[in-house]
Amino acid sequence: MNLPAIRAIYSFEMARTRRTLVQSIVTPVISTSLYFVVFGAAIGSRMTNVGGVRYGAFIVPGLIMLSVLTESISNASFGIYFPKFTGTIYEVLSAPVSYIEIVISYVGAAASKSMILGVLILATARVFVPFEIAHPVAMLLFLALTATTFSLFGFILGIWADSFEQLQFVPMLVVMPLTFLGGSFYTISMLAVLAKGCAGQSCGVPDQRFSLELLRYD
Repeated sequence: MNLPAIRAIYSFEMARTRRTLVQSIVTPVISTSLYFVVFGAAIGSRMTNVGGVRYGAFIVPGLIMLSVLTESISNASFGIYFPKFTGTIYEVLSAPVSYIEIVISYVGAAASKSMILGVLILATARVFVPFEIAHPVAMLLFLALTATTFSLFGFILGIWADSFEQLQFVPMLVVMPLTFLGGSFYTISMLAVLAKGCAGQSCGVPDQRFSLELLRYD
């Protein structure tokens, strides 16, 4: 295992996040704050409790999962696609680095960035609504597993994509709608019958309800 090469690629990707701090970190946090203002104030005043939980606290896992899923895919796909676009990927391919080490580097960096963002959103949510974390270790492990899984998916997407339009196709038209239908801001029982089927397995797509429910359990 070429650890110096893994560390070099990983450090480069993390440095890119620091160079684009506003786009990578500040913008998602501000967007999440707007979700709390809109959904927490507008809808929360009319729907105070959901399943015995305050509505403001109920939507916290959904907002975290929404950001982690989309950012994991976007970070990993852009991280491998941009070197393809500029031609610098050949420098990586010609270096004494195996494909497994390349995957570990890019996916590890993308998952790390998503984990940092998830923790920041959790801290931001604490400013708006009071809540308790019953199983913090299990929550962090689950977030790490989710971020790694979707970063791998984003890495595959970045290899497959031939344009920036294809790069944005899956996150915007597949993942984000599924996250909203998966119960980010409500329970599945509130949906109509057809929407319930599309939120579950009848549409042949990943069921994200279980991810949200497990995060809510934590």
